[in-house]
Amino acid sequence: MQSEKKTVRAEAAGFTFKQRISLWFIANVGVILIRLIGFTLRYEVSSEDDVVDAARLPEDSTVAPFWHRAVFSAVYFFRRRGIAVMTSRSFDGEYIARIISSFGFLPVRGSSSRGAVSALLGMKQVIEDRGVAAFTIDGPRGPKYIAKPGPVLLAKKTGAPIRCFYVAVSHGWTLSSWDEFVIPRPFANAHIRWSAKIAMPGEANDAEMEALHAEMQSVLERVTSYAQNAVGSQL
Repeated sequence: MQSEKKTVRAEAAGFTFKQRISLWFIANVGVILIRLIGFTLRYEVSSEDDVVDAARLPEDSTVAPFWHRAVFSAVYFFRRRGIAVMTSRSFDGEYIARIISSFGFLPVRGSSSRGAVSALLGMKQVIEDRGVAAFTIDGPRGPKYIAKPGPVLLAKKTGAPIRCFYVAVSHGWTLSSWDEFVIPRPFANAHIRWSAKIAMPGEANDAEMEALHAEMQSVLERVTSYAQNAVGSQL
């Protein structure tokens, strides 16, 4: 706990006083909203290979990419399970890190644009410790629904499989942000769809890495479509 507080103070030092006030406000309001609305959501879980259910995560040492806009619903469902999530060092990434920390996640700081190497090393350690490493894969600034290569690189370094997922809700509000962030309405239905494993050869060459990146993009689109259809979402 002390190390988490020190990390928060160190990250906050890079922001102005006005930004620090905003971060405090957004993070606290976010935690309250997720607790109040998340408690009312009715979750269902399905998987392409029927190995994931509502009671457990995928097997240990899994790389789990999902779209940025589904953070709200994902945070509540996967709370208190010690999942690591790569979050950027931007303003947006800072308040997300604070919010998810309150729900028992481990923020690993960095993104494709800032701190990428140190963040991937942190995620590598998570996998080696038999944890789940999650990526908001089109963050921190988009474009929406375009997957970045981080999970493929991590899978190559560790040999861990990739399992993509998406959380769709039947009713909610869509913010006018780059990701069209979704806040579910109270008592909405939520469906979590997991993909089958995407295996990563440890000695994959550049062409194979590019092909696996394209496969991950396609799989993310597929599980997103399935989850949205499962709850009749138009979001």
